[in-house]
Amino acid sequence: MTGRRALFAGAVLGGLSVALGAFGAHALRDRLSPADLQIYETGARYQMYHALALVGLGLWLERGPRPRLVWAARAWLAGTAIFSGSLYLLVLTGVRALGAITPLGGVALIAGWLLVAVDAAADR
Repeated sequence: MTGRRALFAGAVLGGLSVALGAFGAHALRDRLSPADLQIYETGARYQMYHALALVGLGLWLERGPRPRLVWAARAWLAGTAIFSGSLYLLVLTGVRALGAITPLGGVALIAGWLLVAVDAAADR
């Protein structure tokens, strides 16, 4: 993944997060239980956090190739899709079993942050 692709992915995820958050706040507010609405909002919030992180990482990658940061970007992209996506689907479909895959997305998000930390601490 190049810096430009990470920037693009972050921008798309950020825009989708705003759209999905607005959809949840307006269209789903009266259709979901407070607990399900909170689950949905958690998905949108974590999506936005990692959209912003991808934008920052994309800018960092524009300075030059850094394999760990490329893997961090991939982990954040996959983790966001799995974590937030499973929460959205869980709430919208009522299939509670989808909650079983949510932690896999969380692990990918954590792995991305650890890769950034290792890269930042590496002696250059």
